[in-house]
Amino acid sequence: MRSLLFVPGDSPRKLEKGLMSGADILLIDLEDSVALPAKEEARRVTSEFLREQQAKTGRPRLFVRVNGLTTGLIDADLDGVMGAGPDGIVLPKTVGGADVAHLGAKLAVREAEFGLEDGATRILAIATENAAGVFALGTFAGASHRLMGLTWGGEDLSADLGAAAAGVDAVDSVFTNFRDMAGLEAECRAARRDGFVAKMAIHPAQVPVINEAFTPSPEAVERAQAVIEAFRNNPGAGVVGVNGEMLDRPHLLRAERLLRRAGL
Repeated sequence: MRSLLFVPGDSPRKLEKGLMSGADILLIDLEDSVALPAKEEARRVTSEFLREQQAKTGRPRLFVRVNGLTTGLIDADLDGVMGAGPDGIVLPKTVGGADVAHLGAKLAVREAEFGLEDGATRILAIATENAAGVFALGTFAGASHRLMGLTWGGEDLSADLGAAAAGVDAVDSVFTNFRDMAGLEAECRAARRDGFVAKMAIHPAQVPVINEAFTPSPEAVERAQAVIEAFRNNPGAGVVGVNGEMLDRPHLLRAERLLRRAGL
């Protein structure tokens, strides 16, 4: 997972265009990009799109951003799309692990109802879109086996605030100026330095820049392999030396996750 592209759920043309973008995950939106009168049509279009793409190979993973738990719209969203078997659900306005567990229960009911594999639907939570969510960042760990990542509603929160503690990937928020590729590239570099491993996009043109930025470089892979080898040669050690640096267990975990992202 490197790039996640938002696509409005009520536009078949944009959904098809998203498939050609090269994004690793399409975030099909039923929330902010869909006006209230168009919600029902967006559910229909999204469900039809999911069914068409479900069995295809080489497609991106397909997540649906539903409306938040307090909107009164989420049950209709889930009823409208879960029968088509999305790969995951994006939960906006999340207030901690309790909200993730709440969504997990809703997904379990619908997986059973629609004959889907129990636990197959993953959750990506947007963690800081409201003040309460900021104070609940420490509650995600262990909230649900479905939770595969956290992302942010603001651009200035450190990856270590919630995602690292929860043991899942930190996904950076969008860069809104879709014509400024130099600015996007710079923000990707900063996000990668801060510990983010992927970034959401709002335009297909952003996807190649994001993919390049978050693909581990040969040098990064080599370093990660060296860290893992050092710990392997020193079983039980809490700290090892690698090229003059003293590294501890969190460095090992980051190295292992980097190799997984690189497919190694």
